[in-house]
Amino acid sequence: MQPSDLDRKILPLSPSHTKKQSRPTTPSVTNHLKSVPPSTNSQISNQEISQPDISSNGKQLTSEKSINVAPSNKEQSLPVDAAPEKAAWNGSGGEAKSGNLQQEGFFPVLKNPNFLALWGGQVFCQLADKVYLVLMIALINTQFQAGSQSISAWVSTLMMAFTIPAVLFGSVAGVFVDRWSKKAVLVATNIWRGLLVFAIPFLLWLTHDWQPIGVLPVGFAIILGVTFLVSTLTQFFAPAEQAAIPLVVEEQHLLSANSLYTTTMMASVIIGFAIGEPILAIADSIWAQFGGSNGLGKEILVGGSYAIAGIILMLLSTKEKPHPPDTEFPHVFSDLKDGFAYLKDNHHVRNALVRLIILFSVFAALTVLAVRMAEVIPNLKASQFGFLLAAGGVGIAAGATILGQFGQRFSYSQLGLYGCLGMAASLIGLALFTTQLWLVLLFIAILGIFGSLVGIPMQTAIQTETPPEMRGKVFGLQNNVINIALTLPLALAGVAETFVGLKAVFLGLAAIVFFGGILTWYNSRQYL
Repeated sequence: MQPSDLDRKILPLSPSHTKKQSRPTTPSVTNHLKSVPPSTNSQISNQEISQPDISSNGKQLTSEKSINVAPSNKEQSLPVDAAPEKAAWNGSGGEAKSGNLQQEGFFPVLKNPNFLALWGGQVFCQLADKVYLVLMIALINTQFQAGSQSISAWVSTLMMAFTIPAVLFGSVAGVFVDRWSKKAVLVATNIWRGLLVFAIPFLLWLTHDWQPIGVLPVGFAIILGVTFLVSTLTQFFAPAEQAAIPLVVEEQHLLSANSLYTTTMMASVIIGFAIGEPILAIADSIWAQFGGSNGLGKEILVGGSYAIAGIILMLLSTKEKPHPPDTEFPHVFSDLKDGFAYLKDNHHVRNALVRLIILFSVFAALTVLAVRMAEVIPNLKASQFGFLLAAGGVGIAAGATILGQFGQRFSYSQLGLYGCLGMAASLIGLALFTTQLWLVLLFIAILGIFGSLVGIPMQTAIQTETPPEMRGKVFGLQNNVINIALTLPLALAGVAETFVGLKAVFLGLAAIVFFGGILTWYNSRQYL
């Protein structure tokens, strides 16, 4: 076959397709050729055929794979190592069309021991993160809040200590994560968070009779300091976790892996916030049965969950290449500039990040608006707004489950567009039926389902599009931007509802989601 004939037969492959076969060709092939279509029927003698060396731009790429091909009219399969970059964004994730069907759903990732270690660590870590805040509020309630005093000011100060590190260190942490071993970061951040929680009872006992710092009790200042440190460590853990997923999961299974992660995250939110207090009470009860005193069971539960996460993550193998010692300490501002430049140049990653910002902004606004909805819905109290938010969590978990099982059949761009349109329709439904409890629960659940169609594919797209050496920077910037996106709606949604009402706010959010989804989809189509 002549080179010109080969050029006409090249077919691009989606990264989620099974790698297709190739046939021998001339040693020199143009640089854009990444895959070769199935061989046609031909008379091939029984012989050993190896992939030839392929030279491109002066670089010699040599495949080490070889197969035995017997005379047959059936297609044979020969691995291909690469696929075009754009297919990762817009290619179908469906079943492979080669001789063996590509396994879909959760089964392939659940057979992956490295993913199971990463996922197991996430289960305990996420649960500890959510119950940690419940623990801190319980300590404030029992040790610092006066009988007639509102707890709101204490909790607001605590949440500020938890949020500030995300704004200060979110991007910077990602720069360091790129230079460090992901496994080392994941293990160390969990072990240190566990030790900090274990230290709280001792520090409170040590300082219980110290004089206040102005009007601030020393014990509460210690809680704020520990919370600040725990949140700072979390800023390193989050980008390391996101960067580790594509290191241990094959590209065609990333959507299922991220779906499992999202399902676990939403389950931890529901469990941590909804039944966190009873869990802590049970932990104290069990501690007392073993002869313990001073109610240390709560700290042992939370700190122990972090420690167990760290121990499980020791089983992880990411097969990372070590960085040279002279590059271990990065040039922070230079690397941040590289991260912003990458987002500027990579339209697919930027569009995915914009959709994630829209998604998190909507759900942040919903947390504020849910309180007002609980007030206006008959037979519901404002303090019961958690039931409304739980419906959204159930919807996201359901959507993630469905997406992980069947989402490979669609492109990321399609899923993101469908998700934005579905979210817009759900928000319009909330605007029209604000006072009807069952319809509100239904529309919030549907909002969660379609939200998962935005969040999970967009996160997967960022993972597949971003090269390994840039993932820490990009995920650090992503966490930083999303934390800001979560903060602004919390401040603005309540004010907007006061002036224009619930219906107008929901309609405004629907318009933002609709036009944001359409514009990002259109932009992504321009660069195919």
